[in-house]
Amino acid sequence: MPLIVNADLHIHSRFAAASSKKMTIKTLAREAPKKGINLIGSGDCLHGGWLAEIKENKDLFDGLFIPTCEVEDTNRVHHLLILPSLSKAVELREVFSRYTSEIDGDGRPKINLTGCEIAEAARDAGALIGPAHAFTPWTALYAYHDSLEACYGDMKSYISFIELGLSADSSYADLISDHHDLTFLTNSDAHSPWPIRLAREFNRFEMEDITFDELKMAILRKKGRKPILNVGLPPEEGKYNRTACTRCYKKIALVDAVAAKWRCDCGGLIKKGVFDRVHELADLEEPVHPPHRPPYLHLIPLAEIISLAIGRGVGTKSVKSIWESLISQFGSEVAVLIDSNLDELRGFDSKVVSAIFAFREGRVIIDPGGGGKYGSIKLPEESDTVLAKGQRSLLDIFPE
Repeated sequence: MPLIVNADLHIHSRFAAASSKKMTIKTLAREAPKKGINLIGSGDCLHGGWLAEIKENKDLFDGLFIPTCEVEDTNRVHHLLILPSLSKAVELREVFSRYTSEIDGDGRPKINLTGCEIAEAARDAGALIGPAHAFTPWTALYAYHDSLEACYGDMKSYISFIELGLSADSSYADLISDHHDLTFLTNSDAHSPWPIRLAREFNRFEMEDITFDELKMAILRKKGRKPILNVGLPPEEGKYNRTACTRCYKKIALVDAVAAKWRCDCGGLIKKGVFDRVHELADLEEPVHPPHRPPYLHLIPLAEIISLAIGRGVGTKSVKSIWESLISQFGSEVAVLIDSNLDELRGFDSKVVSAIFAFREGRVIIDPGGGGKYGSIKLPEESDTVLAKGQRSLLDIFPE
C-alpha cells in the first residue's frame, strides 16, 4: 500500500525577514501533526544560523523535514529549491556565497545570478527547482518574464514543478499549455507556525517512504509515486488576484488601469492582478488538465472556517474550543477538513459541519482580493441544507 503524505514544502524560518521568532524546529515539529502534515520543507537551509539549529535538533528534523530554500535572482524572480540532504545544502551555500553578501543576512537571500544560472547550481547539487509563487505580481516568474524559457533558458527542461502561489490554482495555470508536463505544488510560504498559516496550502502525495528520493519520484511522477491532491486557498481570496490599487484597494479593469498609466485616482500604484496576468499569458481558451493533474481542493484553515460559521473572531475562545474539540476527535486539521465523513462529524456544531462541506463542494461566495488586500469569503445562506444531501467524504466529490 502506498503511503499518503501531506507535504508543505515552502515555509520560512525565524531567520527570514518578517518571520515569527516562533519559527523554530521545535515549534514546527510540535505544530505540524496538529495540521496533519507529514513532511515540511525546512525553508532557509542556506542560512548558517538555521543550519546550526537544524543540526542541534536532528532527532526532530529527520523523518519530518526536508531541506528547502527560496532564493531571489538578479531579475527579482524567486525560486524554490528542494535539496537531497543537509550536506548538499552546505555545498550549495558555499556556491551561492560567492554571489551574495547576505547568505546569513536573510533566510531568503538575493543571489547575483540569473534564473538559468541558479537552475544550473541546483542541478549540480542534485536539487529540484521551480519558480516560487509563479504568478504573484511581485518577485515572481510571471511578474518579469512571459515564459519559463525566458527565465531559465537552456535549463527549462530541468524545471520539474511550478509553485502556484495563493492567488492561482490549477484552472489558472493549465490555461498555459507550456505547464502541462509539470507538477503543480501548493505550499503555504508560512512565516508563522500557527494553524492559520502553516499548511494553509499543501500537497498530498503517494509515496513509499518519507525521503528525498521518494519525494523526487512523486514530483517527477516516476515508478507510481505521484501527487494526488492539491489543497489551497480559493485563488480569489489571494491578495493579488484582481488588478487593484495598492493604496485604496479599489479593483480596476485592466483596460482602465492601462489608460490611467497604472495610477489610481487616489494616487496609489495599480498592481496587475493574477487573473488578468494569467489571461494575458494563456494560449488556451479553457484550462486543459493533463491526465496526471490531481484535483485541486479549495480550503481555508479550519479555525477560519469555524470563525465564518459561528460569526466569531479567529482568536476567540469559542472558535478555539471548537477547533480543539475537532482536533482531539480526529487528530488533525487535514483529517477534519478532507478525510472525515458526515457520520463522523455528527454531534459537532452543525453550522461548522455545513461550512466544511460548503468548501468541499465549492459553494462559498468570494469577493476577490487585489492590490495587497485579501479577498473575503461568505458562506452560502442555504449552507445548513448540506447535511441533508448525504455527502459522505471527499471521495464523493473527487472519486478515484
